[in-house]
Amino acid sequence: MNEEELTTVIPGVAVGDWVDQGVDWLNSTFREIFRAIGDVLGTLINGLIDVMLLVPPDVMIVALALLGLLLRSWQFAVGSALTLALIVAMGMWIPAMQTLALVVIATAAAVLIAVPIGILAARNNLVSNLVRPVLDFMQTMPAFVYLIPAILFFSIGYVPGVLSTIVFALPPGVRLTELGIRQVDAETVEAGQAFGATPRQILRGIQLPLAVPTIMAGINQVIMLALSMAVIAGMVGADGLGKKVVESIATLNIGLGAEAGLSVVVLAIYLDRLTAAVGGSGSDKSLRSLIRRNTTARRQPSTTAS
Repeated sequence: MNEEELTTVIPGVAVGDWVDQGVDWLNSTFREIFRAIGDVLGTLINGLIDVMLLVPPDVMIVALALLGLLLRSWQFAVGSALTLALIVAMGMWIPAMQTLALVVIATAAAVLIAVPIGILAARNNLVSNLVRPVLDFMQTMPAFVYLIPAILFFSIGYVPGVLSTIVFALPPGVRLTELGIRQVDAETVEAGQAFGATPRQILRGIQLPLAVPTIMAGINQVIMLALSMAVIAGMVGADGLGKKVVESIATLNIGLGAEAGLSVVVLAIYLDRLTAAVGGSGSDKSLRSLIRRNTTARRQPSTTAS
């Protein structure tokens, strides 16, 4: 039985036609705004790619390895250097830097949007209830669907890939930011209130520092989703490893697909371990700072009394 032969008493709803009309209206009404956004994003991405490619691969590998050494361990630094050198040896360095630039821009934009929304949702139940179904919709919608309106608004290239990546990677950042703040011990918050701290001081001095591990876990997920979506963005003409994957599919070139896929894995593991290390060290520093402030605040009354 096909769709024409299906018999039902439920009336038809032309959701697709409504969406088409809405997209056409947006495109005609805000065309100049979309063009300006596209120009800004295109300039940022191309500029970052130029900077990354201006640095010789050997120097970039050493810099990334040193960053891994500072934030994690010497074993991670050595492993990063070897795997990044493998990307160069496979001839995938330029596509890898193009993909990395796309991920960096998309992740920065997603985090700048997600963290404030997550904070607001954690402090306001109404906002949380309104945001949750929107996030569900964004997470469950197939990733390829985001590419369709992005192409209509911004043509092909990096810009639709970045914007669809932002939308696809945004929900975990919002959810885990809200979760991290809500999981802060109520007694710790009450202690801050007892010392006369304002809600803003409690947020900045207690809730956010203690929520750092969970927030960084959200940022980690944003990066991973951005990297996966950046590969899909190769289908809309965005240069990088995704375009190499699409090329390998079109030409049935297994070797090219394996090299591009392995390069994606190397970038994913490096970024995953690096952000995990940042989250751990950041939370430790925040806890030490919080303990130091509380200790100082407890000593002040006794000093005054004496």
